[in-house]
Amino acid sequence: MIDKNIEYYNNNADSFFEGSVNADMSGVRNGFLKYVPDGGKILDAGCGSGRDSKAFLSEGYDVVAFDASKEMCKRASEYIGREVLNMRFEDISFDKEFDGIWACASLLHVPSDDLPDVLQRMKKALKPGGAIYASFKYGEGTTVRGERVFSDFTEESATKLFEEAGFEIASRVVGGDSRPGRE
Repeated sequence: MIDKNIEYYNNNADSFFEGSVNADMSGVRNGFLKYVPDGGKILDAGCGSGRDSKAFLSEGYDVVAFDASKEMCKRASEYIGREVLNMRFEDISFDKEFDGIWACASLLHVPSDDLPDVLQRMKKALKPGGAIYASFKYGEGTTVRGERVFSDFTEESATKLFEEAGFEIASRVVGGDSRPGRE
C-alpha cells in the first residue's frame, strides 16, 4: 500500500471510521458468504473501521482482521472487541488458513504493479476452494483522488488480473458506493 494512503487514514481515522462504519454492506456480504462454509474462517484484509469483521463475527464466523493504518487498527479493535493486526498486504504470509478473504475497498490502494504478488499471497492464504471478495473504484490505471492514490479497474481488467492469479470468477458486479451520502 502506498504510504501516502496510510498517512491519510492515520490522520483521518475518526472521520473515516464515522463515515464508513454504518454503510450497509449486508447484501454484498451475504453474496460472499454463499461461498464460505458456516462458521468458516475469514481474513478481513484492509478492514478499515471493522464494520464487516463485526458483522461476520456476529454471524458466527472466525475472523482475522488487519489494516495498514495503526489508527484504523485502534478504532477497529475497539469496535469489534478483538485485536486487529497492523500489517500491509505485502506482509500476508498465511498458508491455506482461510475459507474466505474479504477485501472490501482495500486492494484498490495497492499499486497495480504490486497486485499480482499480493493476489498470489492471498491465493496461498486460502484453503482449497476458498473464496475472495474484492472491490475497486471504476476506471483504468492509477488515479489520485484528494490525498489518496487508487488503482482503478473495469470489469475486464479486474477479471484479467484475478484470472492471471489463478482465481475463477464466480461473480462480477458493478455497483455504487454504499456509504451514506455517496450513493
